[in-house]
Amino acid sequence: MMRFPTLTCIAAVCVAAALGGCVVAPMGAHPAHGGPGYVAPPGVVYVAPTYAIPGPGYAWQYHGSFGWGWRHADHGWHRGWR
Repeated sequence: MMRFPTLTCIAAVCVAAALGGCVVAPMGAHPAHGGPGYVAPPGVVYVAPTYAIPGPGYAWQYHGSFGWGWRHADHGWHRGWR
């Protein structure tokens, strides 16, 4: 009698694990470089960073006039973009 609940639990865990990895973020919303929840405007092609992150707190984001670059919430755009 104990076999049925055990097999049911194992099956439920396997199904949950299999369905747990189904969500994939789009390329433009890359949390590692663009910050949490950042999405480029429609029609903008994502360009990968061309050099390493300048320091902690910077995020790879799109600027309407200058294109892609590193932006810090307190220090602004790296290399003088405002």
